[in-house]
Amino acid sequence: MIQRHTFDFLKALIENNNREWFQANKGRYEAARENVIEFTAELLKLLHKIDPNIDDALDAKKCVMRIYRDIRFRIDKTPYKNNFGISIPTKGVKAGRAEYYLQISPGNSMIAGGYWMPEKDHLKAIRQEIDYNANDLKKIIDNPEFIELFGEFRKQEQLKTVPREYSAENENIELLKLKSFVAFRELKDEELLLPDAVAAVAAICSKIYPLNAFLNNALA
Repeated sequence: MIQRHTFDFLKALIENNNREWFQANKGRYEAARENVIEFTAELLKLLHKIDPNIDDALDAKKCVMRIYRDIRFRIDKTPYKNNFGISIPTKGVKAGRAEYYLQISPGNSMIAGGYWMPEKDHLKAIRQEIDYNANDLKKIIDNPEFIELFGEFRKQEQLKTVPREYSAENENIELLKLKSFVAFRELKDEELLLPDAVAAVAAICSKIYPLNAFLNNALA
């Protein structure tokens, strides 16, 4: 589970997002990060049983994203993120495929999966897969349990116009216009503080797995 001190550190960081405070509290950061790494390691063991595309040799440390922000081209110059992000890729360790993502942030935690804003060639391949096998995707996203957990899949950001390869009359045009293919669910802090939090997060990921499998199949 995520320890209370991890949330306490993040809450304090939100109020003191500067290098002087962070350096003075480096020990608290390292303890919180270690807690997140341990949580990730446990989650990886369960996820590999759910999704065979998760590498069972994946290093939990490499899944925990940097807390340092790249502020070179940003108006907001605060140097640190106010969350711990955990990115668990499928099909190896490189980005560019479906993944599972866990964000740990006071009052703003979530679990997500799918493929956010695929690059051009991958987007084209996914749309082609939808055009050929839309019923397979609809069986996943229109399942009542999926909708209860993640909401309406089609309500993600869409193109304002129809993709040039397809007709506006295509019965699946709302899916073909999607820019991202993501399922996400908000998590309360209390959910992550429970002793069975890892198992609970893995159980949600098991409902995302069919979506990830569909997306990765499009890119095979």
